[in-house]
Amino acid sequence: MIVVLMGVSGAGKTTIGTRLAAREGVVFADADDYHPLANKQKMAAGNPLNDDDRQPWLEELNRLMRGWYDAGKGGVLACSALKEKYRVTLAQNLPADALSFVLLDLPRATLEERLQQRNHEYMNPKLLDSQLATLEKPTDALRVENDKAPDEVVNEILAGLQR
Repeated sequence: MIVVLMGVSGAGKTTIGTRLAAREGVVFADADDYHPLANKQKMAAGNPLNDDDRQPWLEELNRLMRGWYDAGKGGVLACSALKEKYRVTLAQNLPADALSFVLLDLPRATLEERLQQRNHEYMNPKLLDSQLATLEKPTDALRVENDKAPDEVVNEILAGLQR
C-alpha cells in the first residue's frame, strides 16, 4: 500500500499520515522535508511556488515512492499534490494499482483556524489563498472530510481504500 495524503496546508496530512502509517506498519514521509532550500525560503517569505519550483521536488518524491515499491514496501506520503499534472508526476512509472490518492478536505474557515494555531517552519498562512486557487480536486481519489478525531479519519481512509 502506497498512499499519497493530499490537500492544502492545514488539512491534516502529517497528523493523519503518521497515524495511518503506524496503523499499517509502513513508512511515513512528509513531502515538505524534501523541498529544496530555495523553495522553503520562497514560501517563508509568503510567495507561492510555481510549477517550475515544484517539478524537481515532485520528481524526487516519485523516486522515493518508486523506491518503496521496488523494495516491496508500503508507505504514506503527505503531499499537497494540488494539480492533476503534479499527481501524474508523482505516479509516474508506478503501477496504477500500487498508488492511491486520498484528499483530506476541510472548509476554509477550519483551515484558517488550524493555520493560525500552528507555527510551521516556512508555510506562511498567507499562502492558503494560492493553495486553494491552485487545488484541482481529483475525481479519482478517495475524498475524506478531516473533521473528526484522527483515528476515525484513519478508519474511514482504510475502509475507503479497501472498496
